[in-house]
Amino acid sequence: MAAFRAAVELGYQYLETDVHTTADGVVLVFHDRTLDRVTDGAGRIADLTAGDVARAQIGGREPVPTFDDLVTGLPGVRLNVDVKDWKSVRSLAAAIERHQAHHRVLVTSFSDRRRRAVLKLLSSPVASSAGVVPVALFTVLGRVLPGPLFRWTMRRVLHDVQALQVPARRGGIEVVTPGFVRRAHAMGLVVHVWTINEPAEMRRLLDLGVDGLVTDRADLLRDVLRDRGEWPSGPPA
Repeated sequence: MAAFRAAVELGYQYLETDVHTTADGVVLVFHDRTLDRVTDGAGRIADLTAGDVARAQIGGREPVPTFDDLVTGLPGVRLNVDVKDWKSVRSLAAAIERHQAHHRVLVTSFSDRRRRAVLKLLSSPVASSAGVVPVALFTVLGRVLPGPLFRWTMRRVLHDVQALQVPARRGGIEVVTPGFVRRAHAMGLVVHVWTINEPAEMRRLLDLGVDGLVTDRADLLRDVLRDRGEWPSGPPA
């Protein structure tokens, strides 16, 4: 929560996070499957209770936040939520319903099956981002198919998404190119690129016209946007 609060204090209103669910059904805001790497605790989150996790400290200082902590603790922010495991499908959907946070959430996952499973459990639509397979198809087919056939194909593949969240490159392949951004925008999709921590790369991607950057260095991105005259000068909207 300290990191999220720091981003909000800088002026950000969009936060990206991952979720895992404990053995007793509590949704945690946490990237790893286990506590071992970044906390003084140990064990798979799916095998631990929320009480077990509550005894662990991130970096020996901070508790592992729950999704409820994030939604209620920072009520003005929008959340980009990556569903990391199948156990989190029902628990995340229930949490979104409980807080009526549909308008604040974008649901994403590397697995389209997992992402769609969350969407099916919700009473109102939420924004969503495509998984690995549709993004790969978009990247490859966009370079080889005629425009009308490409758009016809991808409208069927991407019928339930509003965003493409992608790495700038993958396995030596340049994913985010001028053509990629142009094709996405032509279909009404926004492009978010992860995880960009170098100012020069931030500038390059913004020059290509991407709509958002995921970064660990919110301070550097703010400085880049300020230099470009793209950082809001008034209070957050």
